[in-house]
Amino acid sequence: MFRSLTLVAALFAALAAPPANAESAQNWPQRTVRLILPFGAGSATDAAARLIGERLSTRWGKPVVVENRPGGDGLVAINGFMSANDDHVLLFSSSASFLAHPYTQEKLSYSIERDLQPIARVSHTVLSAAVPAATDMKSIADLVARARAEPNKLAVAGAAGLPEFTLDAFVKMHNLAVTKVPYRDVVQAGRDLGENRIQFLLSSFAVVRPLMEANKVRVVAVGGYERTNVLPDVPSVRESGFPELVTETTSGFYGPAGMPLDLRKRIAADVVAAASDPVIAQRIAATGQDMVPAGPEELAATIKAQTEKTATVAKVLGLARKD
Repeated sequence: MFRSLTLVAALFAALAAPPANAESAQNWPQRTVRLILPFGAGSATDAAARLIGERLSTRWGKPVVVENRPGGDGLVAINGFMSANDDHVLLFSSSASFLAHPYTQEKLSYSIERDLQPIARVSHTVLSAAVPAATDMKSIADLVARARAEPNKLAVAGAAGLPEFTLDAFVKMHNLAVTKVPYRDVVQAGRDLGENRIQFLLSSFAVVRPLMEANKVRVVAVGGYERTNVLPDVPSVRESGFPELVTETTSGFYGPAGMPLDLRKRIAADVVAAASDPVIAQRIAATGQDMVPAGPEELAATIKAQTEKTATVAKVLGLARKD
C-alpha cells in the first residue's frame, strides 16, 4: 500500500512540474506526431487511436501516425515510447498495459511515475468475460462448475496486463485447474475463443464484438462493477457473483518524462475536443468504450483508483511490488 501511495503522489507531483514557456506549447507540433500503442490492430485502443488521431491531424495540420507494437506484456510499446524520448512521440495506452508491471516484472525498464506523464483521459474500456458460443456455458458460474467437473480440460486467457493479472487471481481464489494460454496479440485470442480452442477470455469487448455478432462467442458478463450501456442486457461480474473479476481500465494519452504541464494541457484540450465530437464519440462508443474525455488531472485521479485496485489483486496473489 505504501508503494501504491508513492505512485499516486508521484503522479500528482508530475502535474505540478514547472511549465515550459508559452511559445513552446503554442508552437507544438512542429512535425509528425507518433502514437505508440501496446495492442494490435482491431483492439479497442487501436480503434480509438485511429479515430482521434485522424481528427487531431486535421486540427494540428501535421500527420498523426499510429504505430501498433503488441507483445511483451505491453513492454514492447512502452520501451519504444521511452527510447524515442521525444515530445512528438506519445503513448496511447489502456492502463491495463502497465498497472500490473510493478508486481509481475522482476526489473522494470521504466518508472510509471517518471516516464508516463498523464496528458488526457479518453475512455473507460468495456471489459468482457466471454466463452465460445459452441459450448453450453451461459455464465461465469457455469465456467467454474465445468472447470471443477473437468479439471485441466479448459483453456483460459486474459488480455495482457491487468485483465490477465485479475484472471490469475480469480483462478487462484477458486482453486480452478485450468490451462492459461498466453497471447502476444489478444485479437488472436479472440479468434481462438470463437473456434473453441480456448474456453474463456477476459479482454476488451472490442476484441470479441465481431465474433459475438457472428454468433461464435457468447459474452456472459462485463468486467465493471455495474452494467454498461454498451451491453445493457449482460450482467456485470459483480452482479454475477464474482466481484474479484472486476477489471476497470482506461485509455489515455501519456507524454515522455519531463513533458511540461502546460504542453500536456494544450494537447489534452485538443484530445478532449476531438473525443467529444458527437460523430467521433459515437464511433468510439460503438467499439465498446464508455467515453470520459478529460485532462491530465482527471487521468491521474483515475490511475490512482486503479492502482489501489491492482494492489488488492496483487495481495490475493501474494505478490509484492518489485520495482
